[in-house]
Amino acid sequence: MQWLFLLLPIAAASGWLVARRAVSGRRGESGCGSTDPVFFRGLNYLLNEQPDKALDVFLRLAEVDGETAETHLALGALFRRRGEVDRAIRIHQNLVARETLSSAQRGYALYELGRDYMLAGLFDRAESLFLELVEQGLQDRRALRSLIEIYQAEKDWRRCLETAEQLRQRCDWPIQTEIAHYHCELADKCRRHGQRDEARAHLLDAQAVDPNCIRATLIQARMEMEGGDSASALMLYRHLARRGPDYLPAMLPELLHCCERLGRQGVARELGELFAAHPSSPLMLELSRAIEREQGPQAALRFLDDYLGHYADLVGAERLLELRLSGVPQQAAEGDQQLLEVIRHLVDAQPSYRCDQCGFEARALHWQCPSCKHWGSIKAVAPPLLCQPAGATAIDSGANRL
Repeated sequence: MQWLFLLLPIAAASGWLVARRAVSGRRGESGCGSTDPVFFRGLNYLLNEQPDKALDVFLRLAEVDGETAETHLALGALFRRRGEVDRAIRIHQNLVARETLSSAQRGYALYELGRDYMLAGLFDRAESLFLELVEQGLQDRRALRSLIEIYQAEKDWRRCLETAEQLRQRCDWPIQTEIAHYHCELADKCRRHGQRDEARAHLLDAQAVDPNCIRATLIQARMEMEGGDSASALMLYRHLARRGPDYLPAMLPELLHCCERLGRQGVARELGELFAAHPSSPLMLELSRAIEREQGPQAALRFLDDYLGHYADLVGAERLLELRLSGVPQQAAEGDQQLLEVIRHLVDAQPSYRCDQCGFEARALHWQCPSCKHWGSIKAVAPPLLCQPAGATAIDSGANRL
């Protein structure tokens, strides 16, 4: 990795030399045909891990040579990637102060300086620079995207929404999903503060922007539950189960609570229908418990045996072993108890959710991936399917026998 950092300034220097020689060829007798040795002295300092001396040389060179702006921008970006933000800031501040920069170069230097400030945690300074760029129409799309990053970090969802709308008007980037989630964040905030009308307005806006927004329907179902309309909430949860199996594990506790409120009998049948369409480890656990309550442990064991014949799921193996040990004397179960502890340890190490953009793994659902910052990209991890013999039938959940 260190050699990669060393090669980057060499590449920058090579590009500078090519441009320099091209200029020299055009100027002919102007006397500028020789390459400036000061540049190579600065490059030598950089290669010998003397960045402060190199930085002084490059800054002095920038003051007298108007052809090195691109090289200094590359060096500033290099320092920032290496985590040397203070040096990157010095380079970019020096460039911004130069009067010889073109409008495009100044816009790029301001943008890079803003990114330096962001990395240093100076969000107020970065925000001022990005707003200036948007006003001037320089690097405006990238500046708007950076402003969104700042407002997301500050959880200022209203300004995220306003900035995203500006960005959507200036480009054709697919940001509908982001805008819908900003509306959902605002709706959830209004819901928690008892502002139900404002929350519903944001949910309608979210669904208008992104008709496939699962989160908006989930918040709507939660509001119906809080308002005492459990029947409407159950209808929404069923609708969600058909539309968004990737989020079924996250809404499962609320769906079960809704069934309890309604005093519904035969929960195993309700869960069995969902499980037949969208098998998952959390749904398997709740269904096995419902079968145990309504039909007894032997029926639950038969369901789990069938399930594990189709899926290589440690969670299912843990549940099966727990049921078997529940009816076995303590002394006879000592060996199996050790096996159960091993399985529990392996289950605890398994992720429940995974980002389909960057592969980030998590135990709980995040609407925005903490790693790649994509919205709505984290989905429930499905149990791995075992090879089935030809003619294998679907799992019998046991619910049909109720």
